[in-house]
Amino acid sequence: MTYQPATVSDDLNTLPKLPGWVTSGRAETFESVAFQSGAALTVLDQLVSDPSQGVPLKLLANQLALQAATGTSKLEGRLAREADIRDAYLLTPEGAARGPDGDLLAFWRDAAQLRLTGRDWHDPVQGLVGAAFAEDVLRLIASGATRAKTEGPLAGCVAVMRAVLEADDRAERIACTLSDIVLAQALGWTSVLPVTAHHLTKVMLRDLVTDGQGAELKVQQCLFGFIEGTIRLVRDLATRAAALRAVTPKLRAKGSKAAADLFLSEDAVGPSMMLSPTIQGTTIPMTDRAARRFCDRLVELGVARELTGRPTFRLYGIGP
Repeated sequence: MTYQPATVSDDLNTLPKLPGWVTSGRAETFESVAFQSGAALTVLDQLVSDPSQGVPLKLLANQLALQAATGTSKLEGRLAREADIRDAYLLTPEGAARGPDGDLLAFWRDAAQLRLTGRDWHDPVQGLVGAAFAEDVLRLIASGATRAKTEGPLAGCVAVMRAVLEADDRAERIACTLSDIVLAQALGWTSVLPVTAHHLTKVMLRDLVTDGQGAELKVQQCLFGFIEGTIRLVRDLATRAAALRAVTPKLRAKGSKAAADLFLSEDAVGPSMMLSPTIQGTTIPMTDRAARRFCDRLVELGVARELTGRPTFRLYGIGP
């Protein structure tokens, strides 16, 4: 029996989307940024908080973590490519040093797993940011939260960024992590999405510390722009996940459901590392040959793509 390749639908009308008035004009003042970003964040919250939208949240978080790692690599002066960062994280043998690029992605994946509930929710945050900022975490987040309540979530994000960078102008990843936490708390999320590190520049952050309101407006505008981009990504991943779910019952290989579920949580899947000899996170066996054939089958069906262009050490994913 043969199956026709799946088509990732361009019809996103059933998913929440940005109003036209948000996308039609540039926000030029603090007031317009607050107003337009408020509408955008409402849409983002609807997409990620409502399970009926079908958004693969783990996949989204890991995709955003990779983008955040690429962004902060530039801020930290290494300029690593997204593909190189992903390879450093995924292809390093267990127990071996990943190097700065792999460690950076590990940092952001850990940030994306933070949970903001429970009495001791701040303990993992303190462990992640390190000794230099551990004692100040609660104070810094509280100051950003206060600003978010009075002037909008993005103002709170920028406030905590500035406070961190005033203490250490090389702590860009810490500044962005605490900014993501302030945003998550402002929206009532119980977990963190890495959405504020992506398109910032070293000059923007330097000016944020030294040049006052003009620089702050630029950073808020930058964050607003990436919120818009995140909404587009979320909607796209939801349709791609729906396409994968639709073909999964047609796959006959043993463990197909568990293997497909892995594609809904990981932005890149290595057949020989993550599907064989057992499917990651399960005890279900899969041979190396079966794993490669499974991934190639997803490509044939139009629900996944090979990410590297290499003949060996291939990685597959359903993302754009």
